[in-house]
Amino acid sequence: MNDDLLGPVAALDCGTNSTRLLIVDRGGRELHREMRVTRLGEGVDASHRLSTEAISRTVSVLADYQKVMQHHGVLRARLVATSAVRDADNGNLFLEAAEDVTGVKPELLPGEQEGRLSFAGATADLRPLHSEIPKGVAGRELVVDIGGGSTELVVGTPGGAVDDVTAISLDVGCVRLTERLFSEDPIAPAALRAARKEVDGLVAQARDLLPTLPPGRVIGLAGTVSTLASLAAGLERYDRERIHHYLLTRDEVEMWTALLAGEDIATRAARPGMVPGRADVIVGGLVVLAAVMEGFERRECLVSESDILDGIVASLL
Repeated sequence: MNDDLLGPVAALDCGTNSTRLLIVDRGGRELHREMRVTRLGEGVDASHRLSTEAISRTVSVLADYQKVMQHHGVLRARLVATSAVRDADNGNLFLEAAEDVTGVKPELLPGEQEGRLSFAGATADLRPLHSEIPKGVAGRELVVDIGGGSTELVVGTPGGAVDDVTAISLDVGCVRLTERLFSEDPIAPAALRAARKEVDGLVAQARDLLPTLPPGRVIGLAGTVSTLASLAAGLERYDRERIHHYLLTRDEVEMWTALLAGEDIATRAARPGMVPGRADVIVGGLVVLAAVMEGFERRECLVSESDILDGIVASLL
């Protein structure tokens, strides 16, 4: 038997706002999970280039992650890059540097593939909705993965055929929306309205293209949703067990969006539960979440701490 099939596997996700690592053993048991805000996509929306500083920050974290992988004896890994690198004219510079420091050949994921991996991770331990709904519609779930530069909307049936999963990538995320429209601190009400109008339009277009859904929830992924769950639950520090499958109502999402938008960044950052590096961009992410919940008539958001990383390691296992 190939020894590579016996050791731990790892997933590395280089997103617009954060760089993350997940290591699991051959049985799928989590050995290490880590996230650091590196803001790889800083300024990409305007310049279409990754800055030298952003590349350096991210590659430095990848070097640390490589040491962690060596410590755990990782034999196989996948390293993916998403929206920021897709949009950057010089994205190849980062991909080459990432490969040099990790020894893993990076994959530049199209938005639709990113969404499918996120869906696989988010729904692996999920029980589908059951109700009196026409055959073919019952059990379908909507997953929203709010990244820094893009948002993936994915519809499918957990555990169903891959061909039954439909993913759409929207060119909007918490960092992109913040850099494009939120120049004042606190955020000007007019800017908040403009952001919501922009996202509402994108969500309406996506709804026309995605399959019919049963009534109910949306499954929310990524830092915006996790941080909101921490705030809503009154947690002083991150607690994955408390956050995973936490339920947020649409009214709560709208309330927190308005509340945080009316605060300056320093006040947001001082709130118990606010993840470091998230205070300046969380409102942009919440605008996206609120627009998705309204546009798809979702009453609740089920927070999932399993996401694209979990989908990637599943593909390796």
